[in-house]
Amino acid sequence: MIRVVLVDDQTLIRQGVRSLLALSDDIEVVGEASDGQEALEIVPKLKPDVLLLDLRMPNINGLEVLETLAERDEQPPTLILTTFDDDELVLGGIRAGAKGYLLKDVALDDLLDAVRTLAAGNTLVNPAITDRLIKGLKAHSTEFSALEQPEAMTGRETEILRLMAGGYSNKEIARALDVAEGTIKNHVSNILSKMGVRDRTRAVLKAIEAGLI
Repeated sequence: MIRVVLVDDQTLIRQGVRSLLALSDDIEVVGEASDGQEALEIVPKLKPDVLLLDLRMPNINGLEVLETLAERDEQPPTLILTTFDDDELVLGGIRAGAKGYLLKDVALDDLLDAVRTLAAGNTLVNPAITDRLIKGLKAHSTEFSALEQPEAMTGRETEILRLMAGGYSNKEIARALDVAEGTIKNHVSNILSKMGVRDRTRAVLKAIEAGLI
């Protein structure tokens, strides 16, 4: 069972997401918080497999929650719940350790897939708002800790980076390129190493900033 904690200051949002997750037989909401302070109290206690986190909250916002949990080494795989006007906050959340982001009006299947993706140790890039993030990156520096120019990418690695930016999984990329999934995993590992980052989301953002894609 995938254990989820849901943090959002809007009661209707929490009720809606909880109702959707309840339709699955492998996901359970084990806790809820209506603000950042409450989140900082319950997340370390409950140790969820996935944290669904709103960024815009009074007092302690979601970004501060992420940063504090990271400092305490208590940050679970986190999925940001966002709207179309939250681009800069989403980028801040990803820098603070979030593994992906999802629109609040997400469809059931996409929500369940997203939770399962993070629980499995992967990251999530939603194609619906990737374009907006790209536009945001043109106006704001991402200030990665490792900002050296990435090592040169091969043509195949650049191709895979573009598909990663579109939100495609390793399996989907392998199918699109007609190669084995293991081959794609190897390419992704090489890409992360060359980019000097820890996960796919940061690789995509850094590649955009560097003008590679």
